[in-house]
Amino acid sequence: MADLQEGLVISHLGQGIAVEHDGKIILCQTLRRLDTVAVGDQVLWTLAAPDQGRIEEILPRRSVLARPSKNDKLRPVAVNLDRIFIVFAVEPHCDFLLLDQYLTICENNTIDAALILNKIDLQPSDVIEAELKTYTDLGYVIFRVSAHQNHGLDTLKDRLKDQVSMLAGQSGVGKSSLTNALIPDKDLKTNTISATTKHGRHTTTAATLYHLPDGGDLIDSPGVAIFGLAGISENQLAHGFREFQPYIDQCQFNDCRHLKDKGCAIVAAVENQEITRTRYERFLKLREKMALKH
Repeated sequence: MADLQEGLVISHLGQGIAVEHDGKIILCQTLRRLDTVAVGDQVLWTLAAPDQGRIEEILPRRSVLARPSKNDKLRPVAVNLDRIFIVFAVEPHCDFLLLDQYLTICENNTIDAALILNKIDLQPSDVIEAELKTYTDLGYVIFRVSAHQNHGLDTLKDRLKDQVSMLAGQSGVGKSSLTNALIPDKDLKTNTISATTKHGRHTTTAATLYHLPDGGDLIDSPGVAIFGLAGISENQLAHGFREFQPYIDQCQFNDCRHLKDKGCAIVAAVENQEITRTRYERFLKLREKMALKH
């Protein structure tokens, strides 16, 4: 066998996979027996032709973010993520239900999560500030930025160093503006991937890994489907609410649904104001949302 070389998967391109090695991008195919290769994977590959490689092995992953695919199977979209930054804004509106859904996915995939409040030139209301305090009390870090006014970005860039991150957020919160501010030459890098691999235009639907100018990597994934609740059980949903975790094992029954169940420690904690009622009510809404999908 030709010499095995280590590389980093930076994007999917049609039938090929863009692998970076020593600053160069090689278009690779994968062995059929291998699991799905995802952006962020460290792989071992061999040279199959002058400008083409073959992925022989996927190296162990430290985290996996997957989305549902055919036959109720989960397909990895991005791997080896250290932190997901959830972007939200005063406008269109602060969707805290969606934010809690994202946090649930992070908690269940052992991926650290932080929050980015964009468009801070629009003053948050007292209601929003009260909600934000709940998240900081739970240990989530909140970055207040304005992508358009270049406010707060230096602090964010500093946090992005030496790790692999991803931005997530609903449409209209300014995720694209923020990504472009963090990666000024994003279009140039995207075109380089396409040109180097001679595979036509790089698709905008694919997740892509970019190296940040100040250090660190950012995986840009346009889709929000990866943050759906498919594959999450009722128990995992409860675990996804960080403040529920100490109480789950204190419930009287192992199969407690945390609704009106007898001896539910979580309901008692809500009554005692140890868990905020707004977060508990959003847990109930996500539970209903899950029930509708099954």
